[in-house]
Amino acid sequence: MKILITEFMDVEYVELLKTNFEVTVDHDLSTNNTELKKIINSFDALIVRNKTQVTKEVLDKANNLKFVGRLGVGLDNIDTVYCKNHNIHVQPATGMNADSVAEYVINAALTLLKNIPLMHQETLIGNWPRTSISSRELRGKTIGLLGFGLIAKKVSTLAKVFEAKIIAYDPYLDPSVGNQFDTKLIDINDVFRMSDVISIHLPLTENTKNLLNYNTFKKMVKQPIIINSSRGSIVNEQDLLRAYEEKLISGFALDVYNTEPVPKAFLEKVKKNTNCILSPHVAGVTEESNKRVSEFIAKTAKEFFNL
Repeated sequence: MKILITEFMDVEYVELLKTNFEVTVDHDLSTNNTELKKIINSFDALIVRNKTQVTKEVLDKANNLKFVGRLGVGLDNIDTVYCKNHNIHVQPATGMNADSVAEYVINAALTLLKNIPLMHQETLIGNWPRTSISSRELRGKTIGLLGFGLIAKKVSTLAKVFEAKIIAYDPYLDPSVGNQFDTKLIDINDVFRMSDVISIHLPLTENTKNLLNYNTFKKMVKQPIIINSSRGSIVNEQDLLRAYEEKLISGFALDVYNTEPVPKAFLEKVKKNTNCILSPHVAGVTEESNKRVSEFIAKTAKEFFNL
């Protein structure tokens, strides 16, 4: 039984797989679909993160493939319809990195409300912006969550420690679900209007692509912080920069992008004195979550093949 791993996985659980599988680890294949198509027919299982594009063209060559493990949650890099129609089991590591992402969101909210990036830049060049740059508390602020799944619920729980108010938009949930978390589920335009911080927790679909654009930023009357640790294309990046320049928002944290790695053309538009955090798709990747995700997928793969 052969298994191919194209992206980083905790070494302990790669070794665990080797007790039952013939394991090939090749990270270069995550960005080389031409080579992936050449060799995929040899494997019974494939383990990926978000870089590897498991497309129809790849799957057409994968005559022996029965299992795709995703070291994470989002499945937009995997043709799940094709897999379903061809009896290929797709297994995400649902919930295994939720704590890490929730902590990232709270950390970003605190950092940006306090204008830490601006203070850092000024202090770094020898200035002393103790009174020239203001700082705000999370306590008493309203956090608006777009989507109210597992990660958003964890954000809600953490935010309560700071006595923040939580509102959320999720068209797929009954409003009563929010009652368990002291969270009011409301219309998306009300989230835009009422929030001091807006955090995105939605999948990327035709309906959510470019959901945050210049027109929606104009509805944000409280100049909120924008945090996206979900999927990059949900936020129109050019409109985000414009909204910041026009003071429609007061800062942003991006962990995901329309194109990854981030194009130089976008980075050049982000000025040094911007109240922002840019991170390389790591909100869900901590030492602890990597172990949980890797363990879950390794054990699920073994169970799937009855090993």
